[in-house]
Amino acid sequence: MSESDINVTSVAAVVVMAAGAGTRMKSATPKVLHEVAGKSMISLAVDAADALAPQQLVVVVGHGRDLVSAHLADIAPHVVTAVQEEQRGTGDAVRAGLAALSQLSGEVVVTSGDVPLLTGQTLVELVQAHRRDANTVTVLTARVPDPTGYGRIIRAGDQVARIVEQSDGSAEELAVDEINAGIYVFDADALSSGIGALTTDNAQGEFYLTDVITLARNSGGRVGGWLLADYLQTEGVNDRIQLSERNAEANRRILRHWMTEGVTVLDPASTWVHAEVDLAVDVTLLPGTTLAGATSVAAGATIGPDTTLIDVEVGENATVMRSHVELAVIGAGATVGPFSYLRPGTELGTGGKVGAFVETKKAVIGAGTKVPHLTYCGDAVLGEGVNIGAGTIFANYDGVTKSTTVVGDNSFVGSDSVLVAPVEIAPGSYVAAGSTITTDVGPGELAVARGQQRNIKGWVERKRPGTKTDESARAALAEREAGDNGK
Repeated sequence: MSESDINVTSVAAVVVMAAGAGTRMKSATPKVLHEVAGKSMISLAVDAADALAPQQLVVVVGHGRDLVSAHLADIAPHVVTAVQEEQRGTGDAVRAGLAALSQLSGEVVVTSGDVPLLTGQTLVELVQAHRRDANTVTVLTARVPDPTGYGRIIRAGDQVARIVEQSDGSAEELAVDEINAGIYVFDADALSSGIGALTTDNAQGEFYLTDVITLARNSGGRVGGWLLADYLQTEGVNDRIQLSERNAEANRRILRHWMTEGVTVLDPASTWVHAEVDLAVDVTLLPGTTLAGATSVAAGATIGPDTTLIDVEVGENATVMRSHVELAVIGAGATVGPFSYLRPGTELGTGGKVGAFVETKKAVIGAGTKVPHLTYCGDAVLGEGVNIGAGTIFANYDGVTKSTTVVGDNSFVGSDSVLVAPVEIAPGSYVAAGSTITTDVGPGELAVARGQQRNIKGWVERKRPGTKTDESARAALAEREAGDNGK
């Protein structure tokens, strides 16, 4: 959205209702902190509200208030929180929100913290419709396949005459499929006076925000309804089933967006991409791929199959297959996998390789360096063109301190070696296979650190008599003797 659009659309305040207990979630986590597309529902609600550039933004908290408030302080410090001490209806929630704000003049948008598909663009268009039609109140509405349980919109011409709840509607009224989405634009004065006039004179003994709409209309105000064609944006989350459905729909929309931008997704049904992921043209996502957090993938890279990247930067034309990577950088043209585990702090250089059953942690791996097989590489700095043999262990922890191993450019570490940190393997040096290196290796040196081989004759015959090994040894000896006698 351009700066000019924001200035035109800017509203006095947005009130986000997020105080409900969410008992049907059956969770110790407050409902609005459950995630859709990798972001909490309340953060998605705040993102949508921010599109209106509100002068004031308040989130009304209640259940789990400490957790929700702490989360908001972390992700959206510009947000004010207000506490609804008792959940006494939507009108009471908005009353609590208004009490936390300074004097208002203009429009106040009321929305909810549990409608994760609602976009900022929809709120912008809702406010624009409110202004265009000179409404006192504008209600966001939608036509849904099954309106059961929703308040029905009863129209009088181009205005909303009333909102009828499921329990109060006649058969004719309940046949209406246009529903109240629970998202509104109010003129500030009408909202303030209406909230002040609310009573609990109803069967539930609660303050209903919809009563403010009735009061506004009875006072001669114009109440409009803005029909949103994309009804899924109005769908809330009340239980884990609905949470799963919203996640699936959000993911479908995210994948559709990236495919239109030039990304190949071979199997959308098994591919999950979070909202903050960034993908370039000609990226290919293979089945079973999950891209989470602030992951970015550059042009031409191939991810998957069966791969998870969390907060990872992937360079151009890199390949990551059947691996788990977190908080790492993978350089252009590098290859990872299969079955690799790149932990936080890993930096794999251009054209580098981390191969099968390799685990890395805080490892800076230079351009063209290969760590191909069965290796643990932790707290290490590897130069360019290094080759690490299969089964090598970077022993970085002595039980108290973690130390660093440095391997210089174009060095070679033989298979099944142990590099005991802190130690430095200088550029252009070799470590013989099976060595345990505890002191530095100089440039051009070959380090050999292993016991001299001893072959003890007759050991199997004495220690393992009668075993299959003994039988094989005896047969081999007899064959050797027969060969010697034949010469």
